[in-house]
Amino acid sequence: MNSLLITGTDTDAGKTVLTSALAAYWQTYFADRTLGITKLLQTGTGDREHYTRLFHLDQSPQELNPLHFDAPLAPPIAAEREGRPIELEKVWTTLQSLQQRKDFVLVEALGGLGSPVTRELTVADLARDWRLRGVLVVPVRLGAIGQAVANVALARQSGFKLKGIVLSCVQPASEQEIADWAPLYLIESLTQIRVLGILPHLDDPNDLTKLAKAASELDLERLLPGVNLIPQIAK
Repeated sequence: MNSLLITGTDTDAGKTVLTSALAAYWQTYFADRTLGITKLLQTGTGDREHYTRLFHLDQSPQELNPLHFDAPLAPPIAAEREGRPIELEKVWTTLQSLQQRKDFVLVEALGGLGSPVTRELTVADLARDWRLRGVLVVPVRLGAIGQAVANVALARQSGFKLKGIVLSCVQPASEQEIADWAPLYLIESLTQIRVLGILPHLDDPNDLTKLAKAASELDLERLLPGVNLIPQIAK
């Protein structure tokens, strides 16, 4: 499967930073290969505007975000407010098209793994139904261990295959705070899922050089499977 679903424990976990970091690395070192980015469903403003501003993508705005609601609420509530259906078939068709056209597709989920997509489906359910494999972004803060354990349990219950966990310093954190709040050995022991690295706090989330460097320190062989990871510097 030439795609990676980037999901998290909740809103503002660091999904957009990880997606941006991987995209920045790809466009820096693999200019001869095509990359797609899609935010499957967005409510309010933020991610699709960020990707449009930051990257030059050979894809349409509809492919970047196939389904959007104005109110920054859970999709079932936002859809009801606007009197519109949640057209998952449209989203699925868009994703399939990108997967066929691009060498690799970064797929950012909405909210957390347990966030509702419809009245019946969560993000984890959708990932299972669409046979996506993904990475769980866990923010480094007090409670990170419990969040990691609970979300991995939800993924297993739903049948969603996780490739690993990435810890994200949404706020500045010292090495000691990271060790205290999100110890890798304990998270891996409790979840039986590998931690693929730690995203540092970035003062400027639009700095492509720093984003690419942050990605280079992650386990890219698991995050970007099947991709030749010998860098080819863009000319």
